[in-house]
Amino acid sequence: MLEIKNLSVTYGKHKALQDVSISMTEAEAIVILGANGAGKSTLLKSVAGMVRPNTDAQIFMAGENLIGMPMHEVVETGIAVVPEGRGVFAELTVRENLLLGAYPKRARANEQANLDNVLTLFPRLAERRRQTVSTMSGGEQQMVAIGRALMSAPRLLMLDEPSLGLAPVLVGELFQSLAKIRESGVGLLIVEQNVKISLSIADRGYLLEAGRVVGQGTAEALADDPAVQNAFLGAAAHT
Repeated sequence: MLEIKNLSVTYGKHKALQDVSISMTEAEAIVILGANGAGKSTLLKSVAGMVRPNTDAQIFMAGENLIGMPMHEVVETGIAVVPEGRGVFAELTVRENLLLGAYPKRARANEQANLDNVLTLFPRLAERRRQTVSTMSGGEQQMVAIGRALMSAPRLLMLDEPSLGLAPVLVGELFQSLAKIRESGVGLLIVEQNVKISLSIADRGYLLEAGRVVGQGTAEALADDPAVQNAFLGAAAHT
């Protein structure tokens, strides 16, 4: 479904990504591991059309070339992004935020069905659909952000640090919801500091270091890898 080859991105003199190649199939869940500054967020932004990659890069979604495509057209290919920090419209209600996600042409015909699915996935949002988002907790706002992305009827949902700032109990609830999303047939590409819980719902993972892919494997293999355990899982267990 998603194919990335030879992706390099430079910010001034800083090489954020260097010859990164990643692929994922339909409805697969992939986690991108790496320390802060490894290039994980830049990878998602490159797919979404938010940053310009090098001229040799190739990014294809279901065979469609994404390089040079405006962000609103990337959404129409079936890609949705939940950015770090959520990016919700704080002064609007839950319902208003969700309906904004249905703007893409691909989603308009099934707006009500998609809304029903989101409210079933997140019952708390159904209870608070008229509540102003600024008055909600961080976990509830993250539900709004994910729900808004799902309103675009994506085939691939990309999430940048979805558990950031959430209490452990809410992190567990959040990843249970992501597992249900994956089971519904939506692919997941997740950047997440809580490595242990993200690997628990993933099929495979890639390890980024200084902008390069330095390892990859099944979620089980990465969870058992001593290098991954030493670098991430010890710290992740306390997040």
